[in-house]
Amino acid sequence: MKELKYLNTYFFKYRFRLLLGVVITITAKIFALFTPHFIGESINIISNRLDNQISAEVFKTELGLNIFYLIGAALLGGAFTFLMRQTIINVSRYVEFDLKNEIYEHYQRLSLNFYKNNSTGDLMSRISEDVSKVRMYFGPAIMYTLNMITLFVIAFVSMYKTAPSLTLYTIIPLPILSIFIYFLSKAIHQRSTLVQEYLSKLSTFTQEAFSGILVIKSYSIESQTHLAFQHLAQDQRQKHIDLTKIQAFFFPLMILLIGTSNLLVIYVGGMQYINGQIENIGTIAEFIIYVNMLTWPVVSIGWVTSLVQEAEASQSRINAFLSEEPEIKNTCKKAHSISGSIEFKNVSFTFKNTNITALNTLSFKVNTGETLAILGKTGSGKSTVLDLIARLYDVDDGDILIDDKPIKTIHLKSLRTHMGYVPQDAFLFSDSIKNNIKFGAIETSDNDVINAAKNAAVHENIIQFNNGYNTVLGERGITLSGGQKQRVSIARAIVKDPKILLLDDCLSAVDTETEERILNNLKAISKGKTTLIVSHRISSTKHADRIIVIDKGTIVQEGTHKELTQQEGYYKELYIKQLYESRTHKNTKI
Repeated sequence: MKELKYLNTYFFKYRFRLLLGVVITITAKIFALFTPHFIGESINIISNRLDNQISAEVFKTELGLNIFYLIGAALLGGAFTFLMRQTIINVSRYVEFDLKNEIYEHYQRLSLNFYKNNSTGDLMSRISEDVSKVRMYFGPAIMYTLNMITLFVIAFVSMYKTAPSLTLYTIIPLPILSIFIYFLSKAIHQRSTLVQEYLSKLSTFTQEAFSGILVIKSYSIESQTHLAFQHLAQDQRQKHIDLTKIQAFFFPLMILLIGTSNLLVIYVGGMQYINGQIENIGTIAEFIIYVNMLTWPVVSIGWVTSLVQEAEASQSRINAFLSEEPEIKNTCKKAHSISGSIEFKNVSFTFKNTNITALNTLSFKVNTGETLAILGKTGSGKSTVLDLIARLYDVDDGDILIDDKPIKTIHLKSLRTHMGYVPQDAFLFSDSIKNNIKFGAIETSDNDVINAAKNAAVHENIIQFNNGYNTVLGERGITLSGGQKQRVSIARAIVKDPKILLLDDCLSAVDTETEERILNNLKAISKGKTTLIVSHRISSTKHADRIIVIDKGTIVQEGTHKELTQQEGYYKELYIKQLYESRTHKNTKI
């Protein structure tokens, strides 16, 4: 139960609702327990009439009153039982809502390394399936536990007052039941944990399969994928069956023990009536109804125990993520504006999950309003520079300064709000094109969205769709081509009117003519903005105020386009190669 201690804050938050539920539960059970009493009294009245101990008129009056009281108690008991479910089950829904929001908010705070080390399917499983298991603990488990305790206490008191010795015989099977529950609950906990783990694996597999359906179809491996899914589903099914086998012991065991209690009531009660220890035959009928009323609460012990064990297994998985501390922490509490100057001072950075050193004592400075282009071979550390500026990671050594202040002292939201970042892999959401462009600036007007799309040279493509800017995209923007996705991402960045603009090889999927249009537009837009352009194309970088070439995380060349084309090195080689390819392409077209 230690894992479930985390939920104590929710017990405190909703304590008044839960206390009201307890009061309603007690009231409902009090009215419910009138039923066996009035039935026993009715049988006694009938018995007395048969023995001619009461007159016909008294018989009709007393029996009529008992029936009236019985119906009234049943109606009131039913009404309070309805209120009990509404009160306690509603609390479980509130807790489910709060816990999902807490987990999602925590996911948002965690750093990129966390997402590299954990699969999306597993994250989804914990916020959906695991939270649902915890909700069952807060709802049905609590409700049936209260129901059982209240009913058992009230029924035991009523039974003991009526026939003390018969009551003791009736509850003999219950300690045996408790012993069995103790041992079975351990097995349920272990198997519940395995079920949740395999469910997470299944969610991960299906999520990846759906996301990579294009690759699966292109390579014609549907049958292999289905076979792998089938094996995983079979394993998951077997874990469920193993759990169900253990849970299946509960109900037959409960029915057996309750049946034993009924036999004891009939035999012992009958003997006591014959011997004169019990005065009224109705007492036996009353006790049988009491025992049967206790059947479901006692039987529910097994189900509730199972729910608690499953909830603990799920909460353990949730706690494992909630205990994760974000690597990137916001040390500044007050938001502020940013001008945009950037400086790297001997910055070194190594990816923890691969142990690859991306940057090695890198130093450069970009003044506010300047444009810096970064070139280099694949894996040279270009994209890492932009990730560090956006503070998606923290440096291992050295310092990054924004407006001459250490980046860690700048309010994280302020930093990213004043930044427009277009990553290599353009990610679009399953929403309208307009909302995808407005994603980082919700209050943006439609005119600004259109202007941003025009500057990104994608407006003409958008208006050709049937619904124009209201066209809803498929998952990850699959409706659009690679070049269109990149240009929508550029529009998303520039519509924010950011102080810092980070472009990570975001024109690789567009033709040179479109690239030239976008670059000319960006040149006008980026006035007064600090812009960093990462690219493999000279055409994308030649107009920058300054260009640096990175190799193995270190600057190997630096200067303007004109200066670098006159130096021997990577930049000049790349320039000549791309110039030759461009001329060859033009001659081929002619």
